[in-house]
Amino acid sequence: MKTTSKILLLLLFPILTVAQQKELVKYVSPIIGTAKMGHTFPGATVPFGAVQLSPDTDTIPYAVNGKYNGEVYQYCAGYQYKDSTIVGFSHTHFSGTGHSDLGDIRVMPTVGTLQLNAGTSDRPENGYRSRFKHESEVAEANYYKVYLEDPKVLAEMTTSNRVGFHRYTFPKSEQAHIVLDLKSGIYDYEGKNVWTVVRVLNDSVVTGFLQSNGWARTRTVYFAIKFSKPFKEYGAKESSKDQVYQGFWRKFNQTSNFPELAGRNLKMHFDFSTEESEQVQLKMALSPVSMRNALENMHIEVPHWDFDRLKRDGQNLWESELRKIDVEMLTPEDYVNFYTAMYHAALMPTIYMDHNGQYKGLDQEIHQAEGFTNYTSFSLWDTFRAFHPYMNLVNTQRNADMVASMMAHYSQSTLKMLPIWSHYANDNWCMSGYHSVSVVADAIIKGVYKGDPRAALMACVQTANTRNYEGIGSYIKLGYVPDELSGTSVSNTLEYAYDDWCIAQLAKHLGDIAIYNTFMERSENWRNVYDKRIGFMRPKDSHGNFRTNFDLLETHGQGFIEGNTWNYSLYVPHNPQGLMEMMGGKKKLDSYLDSLFTMHLPDKFFANTEDITREGIIGNYVHGNEPAHHVVYFYNICGSPWKAQDRIRMILNNQYHNGHDGLGGNDDCGQMSAWYLFNSLGFYPVAPASDEYWIGSPAVKNARITLENGKVFEISAINQSAKNVYIKEVLLNGEKLESLILKHQDIVAGGQLKFVMANKPNKKLL
Repeated sequence: MKTTSKILLLLLFPILTVAQQKELVKYVSPIIGTAKMGHTFPGATVPFGAVQLSPDTDTIPYAVNGKYNGEVYQYCAGYQYKDSTIVGFSHTHFSGTGHSDLGDIRVMPTVGTLQLNAGTSDRPENGYRSRFKHESEVAEANYYKVYLEDPKVLAEMTTSNRVGFHRYTFPKSEQAHIVLDLKSGIYDYEGKNVWTVVRVLNDSVVTGFLQSNGWARTRTVYFAIKFSKPFKEYGAKESSKDQVYQGFWRKFNQTSNFPELAGRNLKMHFDFSTEESEQVQLKMALSPVSMRNALENMHIEVPHWDFDRLKRDGQNLWESELRKIDVEMLTPEDYVNFYTAMYHAALMPTIYMDHNGQYKGLDQEIHQAEGFTNYTSFSLWDTFRAFHPYMNLVNTQRNADMVASMMAHYSQSTLKMLPIWSHYANDNWCMSGYHSVSVVADAIIKGVYKGDPRAALMACVQTANTRNYEGIGSYIKLGYVPDELSGTSVSNTLEYAYDDWCIAQLAKHLGDIAIYNTFMERSENWRNVYDKRIGFMRPKDSHGNFRTNFDLLETHGQGFIEGNTWNYSLYVPHNPQGLMEMMGGKKKLDSYLDSLFTMHLPDKFFANTEDITREGIIGNYVHGNEPAHHVVYFYNICGSPWKAQDRIRMILNNQYHNGHDGLGGNDDCGQMSAWYLFNSLGFYPVAPASDEYWIGSPAVKNARITLENGKVFEISAINQSAKNVYIKEVLLNGEKLESLILKHQDIVAGGQLKFVMANKPNKKLL
């Protein structure tokens, strides 16, 4: 080597080292998506952790005067950025959902006269809630901090997998309190709490459990609390309406220093004397199984009182998670978007078992997870599309465990169905389709799931043949779900058809030709709800008649779930060629897509659909909801892939931003974020359960994906810029791609994908 080359290398070495050592966790902004429709939470958690310790900013009830209260929808994650008060810090939260539950075991520090009601947002002084300002708020990966103005307390949060760690810095006071609200929750209503038990074991240790009947109708959460400082007094208030049978517990004064408490609406207070700037800490451990296990989880995971150490440990876990994809982006804002998307795509599903491997199953019995980690909160209508395929690339072992968790769910089900939308040992049956079959098939076909593939196939088949579930019987008999049977008959039919194709692909993979043929035939049922006369999918009754009173733009009451026929008519991801032919060929589909992205959808057509708002709409294309997430790629089969490239980059710029309102719709347990990640890398899984990814337009300059098999897949975009959105050519390992398709094996084998970008379309590209 020449001397000049050695000198140049030595000069470059420090720069390379700094680049390699940059802290990716600093790019994570949990505040993104906490406003409007994003429904994310800003609090502390570790990757896929069982505890999500986060502030709740209001106590909106699910119903008012016996009717659904639409205001509650804003609080699916407990927090709305526009609010100026905090009611407390609870330990369980969904991320990005469009319905809700949880918000368990709320804690709030207060000072002065004890108040056990929450108060109201306009009069916080009438309760234990407090004003706050965003200027005093810090939200990082596994760390949340805020100054509570009314009690003058600095509140800080961090977590381990199963333990939430609070640190409160109090002013000098003889009346410092920590309120424990076991009644309140997210999507709360009178009677949601079935029963609550609390046991005060000594002057610093409390255990208990609560049972609720909400989105999950039979949910139990066990907890254990340890305070860093003994409380001098404690008390309780039980606010349930009087019941006929009172028993003989009335012999005790249960409101003051009584250690054995139970009731439906229980709130407690723990009282302290504090010096100026004295810190009172508490640890809250959760368990799905028992109070004893909650204590054991705490002893194993956080045996110490070093808050900063736990914060650092959790942020190191996040750093390892983010290191799986190292990117070079165009702008600082792009780095924040990318790594926050990775963060949001590692919040759910969550671990649902104790440190000893025990968990509560769907059968409400205690099970031991053998050879896998049990997970819960599967928002499958959303996450089968991009989130689980993303996991099959960067988090293969976790996704294998998630499929194992679904199979355990199936084995515990008296209905013998894989999960539809499951959380906390329950299926809540939300949304449509049986999309667990997509996740199962995709994981097996891609070599991720190592369990019994034949058993998995039969679970898929049994689920798809459950005739008494949401029109499946009629779907099997008629080839579609009839209009009079379901308000979402068309979307059900389309989603069942895709799911059936997934089962067929799994059967083919395993060599079962009989099952393959049966489900391939069923996968073409989408044709039965396509009305050639108008060129759209349309509800059809059991006699074969299409609905006459039908609105092409309306998103409510037209046979579709959370969408209109313009978006749903393209929901044939498994047979886009067949759909294109049905529509009249390339030019017809190309024109349809142009109209979808450029026409205007007036507000009145989604006024009655709370999951769709203006922020998530481009033309009539609804990106803020999932059913059309794949459709931009259909330009590739129309012979105009440059249109896909242009629109993909436009969607990335339009729908994903820094800041509290940075998401155009519900993040839906990581699906919206996974869409961003795939498309930033330059490809997308149009039809999961296939081994193919369709080529789009990358937003990264360079990316390095470190795979769990030890291989590395590198992506580079030559001449990348905000204007150079078009692909001049694509090369895989130095060879020009013969189609705009990338195979899964191409990625997991390791290699290099090179895009050459330009500011003008290459209309001769493939």
